[in-house]
Amino acid sequence: MFKVDLGRGAELRPLEPWQAEEFLAHMDRARAFVDPWIAWASRSTTLQTARKTLQRYADLQARGEGRILGIWLDGVLVGGVMAFNFDAYADACEIGCWLEPAGTGRGLITQASARLIDWLVTERAVHRVEWHCRPDNVASSGVARRLGMTHEGTLRANFPWQGVRHDSQVWAVLAPEWSARKDSQSPGGAKSQSSGHEGSQLSGGAESQSSGREGSQLSGGAESQSPGPEGSQLSGLEESSGPRA
Repeated sequence: MFKVDLGRGAELRPLEPWQAEEFLAHMDRARAFVDPWIAWASRSTTLQTARKTLQRYADLQARGEGRILGIWLDGVLVGGVMAFNFDAYADACEIGCWLEPAGTGRGLITQASARLIDWLVTERAVHRVEWHCRPDNVASSGVARRLGMTHEGTLRANFPWQGVRHDSQVWAVLAPEWSARKDSQSPGGAKSQSSGHEGSQLSGGAESQSSGREGSQLSGGAESQSPGPEGSQLSGLEESSGPRA
């Protein structure tokens, strides 16, 4: 079975429809923390709707237009990362993430996002990877910064949530920048977050704060949405870079 060891009891694995019951239990623990950032958090409230959320990503993966991966800590699902909004013409996509409080403070979102970006760049030949988050989601923007992304600008009032419009920061990293970053961090200077063959490990079978509007504003990338800079706020990303899906 495909999995990537993130260290200290954490693993990155595919998150699929048959895991809907486990996903729902996780959402019940995480919902209050990630709902402001991920659209499907408030929609995945029953076994049927949880399965529907995961099936949507399975369908995207089958078409080569998305992917969702879960993060397990000591055998318990605590969060995940996703890719969505693929633009085949521009060779671009968006990524997002989310994390429940139990997983914060460990750098899990940064590590998992680095693995996903590396796979997108090396295996899917994506040239541009975006990360969207609200300006007040500092956990998410912190992850984007740690991933070597550039803050390219802010979209004003583009993200409606509960009757209020919010701004969205747009962060991005280009394939040449990612490759140069990996080269500078490897062999001699080994602090690589992505170490080794991250891309090929993902392709072994896996395939969006939430940083992304589905995941993005969540995560926008963050590693924390609430307690811990790494955890729940991450989730800002979603399926568009902000919880829209």
